[in-house]
Amino acid sequence: MSGLMGSPDKFLPSEWKHANNVHFRSSEAQRSLSQRLTAECQRLIEESDKSTKHTQQDAQKKLEQRIQDIKFWRQELDQKFEEMVQEIETLIIFKSRVERALESCSEPFQVTLQCLTERQKRVAIDLVHDEVEEELLKEKEVIEGVMVLLQRTLEQINEQIRLIRSVKYYLEKDLQDKFQAEHIDDFCALLTNASTNLNRGNSDFSSAGTAVTPEEWESLCISNISKAEKEKNNSLSLRALVDSLLEQTAADMRRQYEATGRAFELRIEETKSAKTQLENQLNELLGEIANQEKNLESLCVAVVEKETPLKVAQTRLSSRGQRPNVELCHDPAQIRLLEEVKELTNHIGRLTEALKLSEMEVKALARRQLSLEEEIQVKTNSLYIDEVTCHQLRQPVVIHNF
Repeated sequence: MSGLMGSPDKFLPSEWKHANNVHFRSSEAQRSLSQRLTAECQRLIEESDKSTKHTQQDAQKKLEQRIQDIKFWRQELDQKFEEMVQEIETLIIFKSRVERALESCSEPFQVTLQCLTERQKRVAIDLVHDEVEEELLKEKEVIEGVMVLLQRTLEQINEQIRLIRSVKYYLEKDLQDKFQAEHIDDFCALLTNASTNLNRGNSDFSSAGTAVTPEEWESLCISNISKAEKEKNNSLSLRALVDSLLEQTAADMRRQYEATGRAFELRIEETKSAKTQLENQLNELLGEIANQEKNLESLCVAVVEKETPLKVAQTRLSSRGQRPNVELCHDPAQIRLLEEVKELTNHIGRLTEALKLSEMEVKALARRQLSLEEEIQVKTNSLYIDEVTCHQLRQPVVIHNF
């Protein structure tokens, strides 16, 4: 056993030195490598710290810049949103004005129609297509035109309100998105390396934020603002048009209403004048009838008065016709009696003829009296329609500014 376990070989001093030197060099090389690695790691740590700090600072600046951009566009959008809200409220006020204007046309229109209907109750020659009727027809046409125009304007206002509400919807949606985005970015900007609510997951963020480019994002904001500005300008133009339209239509209705009123006044004066003339004619005619009746009475008396002398003359002639023999002489008395009978008969004939003519004239005057009285009644009826009925219908109507 001891033979097998013989003593180990002994090395020479040179070998021992060499072995030591090898160990020294290997240790020195390993230590040098370790030092270089440590230096490299320290440099890497410093570089990564610097890069991380720079990157984080740059990301922080980008976040802050992004927040400023969002705030800027949110302010712009919010301003336009408020303008849209205000414009909608203003348009609703204009809509109410147009609706009230449309409602206020109803009474004048009904009054005009009633006046036209009432004036159809005129009779005889007074049922004439006069200036009043022409003005009433114009008034009807003007009010109908105004009502159609106001209805069309109301539809335009409703459409403009719809368009602005649509723009307001997209502005509000964009504002909500930006508010949420700003809230998220504010949260991100407040995060630090010491924050406790950090995401410790290993989620893949490579596709985050690639749906819309910043240019597209800004373009969408500009587009929403441009649409809002366009609709606001359209609304301003519409409101100016509505203002002008309401003023013009009220002026047109008032002008035509006044023209119809003047036509009524003129027609009433003409009718009154005609009625007065007819009444004067009637009074004169009644006087003439009275005179003619007196004349008729005088003729009757005259005829009666001539009949007695005629009878006397005829009795004388009859009595003298009984004279005897030669006494039956055609003497001057006989001649005069014959002439007297002839004259009296002629007078009675002429008086009787005059009496017939007078009776005929009395009848003609009576017919003319009836005709005048009927015509005066026609004028009275027309005056009542124009001066009383139509006046009472039109008096409460006032055309105010819309």
